[in-house]
Amino acid sequence: MKIKAVIKTNQTEQKITQEGETYKISLKNEPKNNKANLELIKLLEKHFRKKVTKILGSKSHEKIIELD
Repeated sequence: MKIKAVIKTNQTEQKITQEGETYKISLKNEPKNNKANLELIKLLEKHFRKKVTKILGSKSHEKIIELD
């Protein structure tokens, strides 16, 4: 399963919303030292109950994420 996501960092709460085929994801951590990507993986695995296998665009706010 592949999803398109737009990521916002440094937010007050974690949140996942869907607009069409794109997910908008708010994360608490900042995008330094891979903290935001690690938070993203944990949040998605909890939300979808599937393992994250690949993230394309790891240094971008727009990502394509592959779930197992």
